[in-house]
Amino acid sequence: MKKIHVGFLMSYDYEKLKYSIPPVYKEADAIYIALDKERRTWKGNAFEVDASFFVWLDEFDTENKITVYIDDFFIPELDAIQNDTRERTMLSEQMGLGNWLVQVDADEIFLDFKNFVSTLRKYDHFLDAPEKKPIQIAGFLINIYKYLDNGILYVNEPTKVMLATNHPNYKRARNSKERIIYTDNVLLHECLSRSEEELKFKLENWGHSHQLNDEFFPKWKKANETNYKELKDLFYMDPKIWRGLGYLPTRNLEAMKDLVKTQEDLKLSAWFLMKKNFGQWFKFLFK
Repeated sequence: MKKIHVGFLMSYDYEKLKYSIPPVYKEADAIYIALDKERRTWKGNAFEVDASFFVWLDEFDTENKITVYIDDFFIPELDAIQNDTRERTMLSEQMGLGNWLVQVDADEIFLDFKNFVSTLRKYDHFLDAPEKKPIQIAGFLINIYKYLDNGILYVNEPTKVMLATNHPNYKRARNSKERIIYTDNVLLHECLSRSEEELKFKLENWGHSHQLNDEFFPKWKKANETNYKELKDLFYMDPKIWRGLGYLPTRNLEAMKDLVKTQEDLKLSAWFLMKKNFGQWFKFLFK
């Protein structure tokens, strides 16, 4: 007990796991990958997994940490976000209560998972009676908006993401709506950095597909390194959530990690985190 267990969801974008699993592998005590037994998305659409992926997985898993958890994750009577929440709950239960239950999406890449583990260890006392003191540990995503020939466009303000919990009573996707502890841990999020065809497939099968706005795709298609400063209000649901873009002149992951640290618009101040955490502490003080 009190181990670090990391869960991933495996779907149509499974190839991205080759980039999201390695950064957590060394520090994780165990890794679980959830895969629908019939290879269906949350909307019931079929996808295929090339056998070569499992060859890669076996070769990569030199310490035998990885378990592929196969189950029935699609219920026709549920909508996509309900199936999303259900699968995450089943996955966390499989990972084992009494441990830190970390969930990372296939398109999310930790910049420093070792630091995140050190952060979790400061809160191990929440694992003693998790049902009595449920908690969520959040970090922040740097959303990669689009890959260009010589670099990337990114959303110029990090967004929060629920990364770990001691008690997986999820209400919506990874959010259990319990008290949140905000940390300065950062991940790259390849949410939109795909071909147009891949992106359309993702959004059609995503848990929030019914909430997409009509302005998203025209802006995404025309965005480039010369006009990105002119583009505003870019989020695929409520556009104003993503107000603007920044540019990094590289597509190399390691170089990207170094450049991220130098961008003023991506830095998380201690004051910002303190305010967020005080607000959460006070909100749940009498609950």
